[in-house]
Order: sequence, then C-alpha cells, then structure tokens
Amino acid sequence: MNTTVNIVKPRPGAKAPVIAPSSVSAPSAAPNFASSSVPRHLARGVIGFGLVIGSIALVPVAGPATLLAAPLALIAFRGCPTCWMVGLAQTISRGRLERQCVDGVCTLTKADPTAKAAPTTKD
Repeated sequence: MNTTVNIVKPRPGAKAPVIAPSSVSAPSAAPNFASSSVPRHLARGVIGFGLVIGSIALVPVAGPATLLAAPLALIAFRGCPTCWMVGLAQTISRGRLERQCVDGVCTLTKADPTAKAAPTTKD
C-alpha cells in the first residue's frame, strides 16, 4: 500500500500568524468530569469504590444478588473509574492551569491569579 503525505512549508520570509492567548479557549467538545470541589469529588469516589468492593465482598454472604449494586457505582463515577480519575485531575487543576496557544503551539501555563476562575458545574 502506497501512502503519500503532502507537507506544506511556508514561503521563505513569510511570517506565521500570531494568535492572541486570550482569543483561544479550550475546545468545547472536551468532556468535563470535574466536580465543584475536591471533597465532593472524593466523596463520589468513596461511594463508587465502596459499591464495587462491597458488592463483590458480599457475594459469599448474601449471594450473587449483591452484584446488582456494582452498576450503581457508574452513577457515582459518572462513567467508569478512569472517568472519575480524570475528573479528579480536572477538579484539582481547575483555575490553576490555562492553555495558551501562540504560533500554532499550545502549552499549559499557570493561570493568572488575578483572573477569575472558570465557573464550576453542579454535581
């Protein structure tokens, strides 16, 4: 199979467009798993992991019907345990990091302490 890649180089002496950092925002399609606070997010994790561990641990005592509690953990996790971990990272970093794009290169930098933090969503 022959794969061809076309690479476009700028003309010599041409300047790349400069994008102001304030005009670039995070993509709106990015999933947001963050909670309104770290303690609230940790409480959701305790409930989720407690349901999973409890449902498996209680099988010898109460029978396989206890496994029906495990899917309820998905509600607490807002998906899977990985989604919960991503949300924990988002909750901790909310308002502390911002994405800045200049000349087509995006970097994460510390947020301006004088700027207001992004509004949070309710759980």
